[in-house]
Amino acid sequence: MTDFEAAQVKEMRLKGMGYRAIAEALGLSRDIVRNHCKAKGMGGYVAATVKNLKEREVQNGICLCCGKETEQAGTGRPRKFCSEKCRRQWWKAHPQEGNRKAIVTKKCECCGRDFSFYGSRHPKYCSHDCYIKARFWRD
Repeated sequence: MTDFEAAQVKEMRLKGMGYRAIAEALGLSRDIVRNHCKAKGMGGYVAATVKNLKEREVQNGICLCCGKETEQAGTGRPRKFCSEKCRRQWWKAHPQEGNRKAIVTKKCECCGRDFSFYGSRHPKYCSHDCYIKARFWRD
């Protein structure tokens, strides 16, 4: 089972789907799905599983991506992910969850194309190539 399939199994399980329905949707065997769910703490009846997982997520006790237990530090904000790999994978799969109010669109000073960037940087060019052309190739 790939990481992407594991994430899909978790999402479907949280939506209340059973082992057989998940297996048919993903093209896996029911036993593979059941064994994965039991290993990740999503085994048992769907209603109880969904309730338990949601409670654990609220308490920040499990990773949002893989479902493993996260170790919480004594200070600071609670961890949502067990590792950097899980954090990157989850945000890649859920870009709509982020706060994207700081995206700015600007016109490249070299080629004239519109480009978007995030944050408080103030770039003039859409790419490194345009920067090089504007700096060194112009008369």
